Amino acid sequence: MAFAGKTVVVTGGSSGIGAALLRRFAQAGAQTASIDLLPPPDRFSDLFVACDVGTEAALQRAIATIERNLGEIDIFVSNAGVLSSQSGHAGSASDTDWARCWSVNVMAQVYAARLLLPKMIARGSGYFVTVASAAGLLNQIGDAAYSASKHAAVSFAESLAIQHAADGIGVSLVCPQYVATPLIGLSEAQAETARGLLSADEVAICVIEAVQANRFLVLPHPEVHGYAMNRARDHDAWIKGMVSLRQRAVDEFGAARPMDFYKLI
Repeated sequence: MAFAGKTVVVTGGSSGIGAALLRRFAQAGAQTASIDLLPPPDRFSDLFVACDVGTEAALQRAIATIERNLGEIDIFVSNAGVLSSQSGHAGSASDTDWARCWSVNVMAQVYAARLLLPKMIARGSGYFVTVASAAGLLNQIGDAAYSASKHAAVSFAESLAIQHAADGIGVSLVCPQYVATPLIGLSEAQAETARGLLSADEVAICVIEAVQANRFLVLPHPEVHGYAMNRARDHDAWIKGMVSLRQRAVDEFGAARPMDFYKLI
């Protein structure tokens, strides 16, 4: 797919992977729109719309604003995501946290597809990019709500790809492992020195290449493929390995915090 003249929308576009994607799409000739709760510190896009993507009516209004100003949407990138504040056992996160993970990490994609698919199908073209996580193929130790919602996001992206390929709809599912973004409190500078940590721009380059090639599964950390294959081959052995990884985190850092695991892989 060529991006010149296309309209690309990125949720969670004010920082991190979203901001990097907006820059890369713009450099490739697309006109871009950013959806986020707060505006970016710098202008990354042609249009910014403030919106809570986990609320369907708000997302409907945001998309209507974009269409009114930039025309029909060619590529919609569901990048906005949230973690939970799980502090104890796997069920310890609050109902509010579980609901927030579900609404932002899953339902925001459903809302976008519900509104855009009929228009895309009618014209025989359109593209959805789901920025999920390796947690959606594996698991994020220490955040059960996030992991469960990312598994659901992976499944919905698969449904889009399976059901609508014949309608001319493309889908890419992005499953990075650890990325230096504000979501996990890490800076771009840290990505330069940490072996298992990528920068947001490195992920954005992978996404651009995948959309150009109409490739479904995008693994910015190639090693995730091997981990997923191990899980599929012997789930019990994989669980034991994850238990050991969790214990390593507890031994080295005093707790199994999601933001520490990139140091162990």
